[in-house]
Amino acid sequence: MIRVENLHRHFGGFRAVDGASLEIAKGSITGLVGPNGAGKTTLFNVIAGELPPTSGQVFMDGEDITGLPPHELFHKGLLRTFQIAHEFGSMSCRENLMMVPGGQSGEKLWNTWFGRKRIADEERALRAKADEVLDFLTISHLSDHPAGAISGGQKKLLELGRTMMVDAKIVFLDEVGAGVNRTLLMTIADTILRLNKERGYTFCVIEHDMDFIGKICDPVIVMAEGKKLAEGTLTEIKANEQVIEAYLGTGLKNKEQVG
Repeated sequence: MIRVENLHRHFGGFRAVDGASLEIAKGSITGLVGPNGAGKTTLFNVIAGELPPTSGQVFMDGEDITGLPPHELFHKGLLRTFQIAHEFGSMSCRENLMMVPGGQSGEKLWNTWFGRKRIADEERALRAKADEVLDFLTISHLSDHPAGAISGGQKKLLELGRTMMVDAKIVFLDEVGAGVNRTLLMTIADTILRLNKERGYTFCVIEHDMDFIGKICDPVIVMAEGKKLAEGTLTEIKANEQVIEAYLGTGLKNKEQVG
């Protein structure tokens, strides 16, 4: 699904991504882990068009998508979420989902005068789809709640819901577990697994919680110093001497803490 070849992203003299090459297989849930400062989020930002690369290439389904802006990647089915959820706080959860699909008739001034029936029909369909998504996420009871008033974990579920409002092919999740309580984190994990198995979503997940990674991810890719260090199952990663050394360099006390 995604192939990254010798990707670099420099900030002045700092090489945040320094020759990273990796692949994300179609239909997989790939974990991306590594010490703080390893370049994981910067890599996400370059792949997702948030930052241009200094050099290197990114391919999606064999097509060179290097440097394409986020809105073009969105229409190709590449979406990402952020460590801090980006919701429209004063709008309801349902309205947040209804905002997602592009090209809605109501976006054009002409249609607000002469295409009101078409707009109304589209809104009914979007509302029905949003309600279906909220039910899938088990947060239908929050449909009419302002999105800014729900919990951090519920906002992460709502961000997953946004990806369900369009034909997502691959979703990049940046620390989906940050600030989320354990119970809700497992709900998020189950939702990701269902989207993968029932709807064919491919995921790449940055996360520091190894229980979460172990529950949903195979394979796991380790980054260090801006490049891929190792890849394998979580068990293989935890036993990899290079990985242990990379984490020990951040002050961890033993290899059981790798993650």
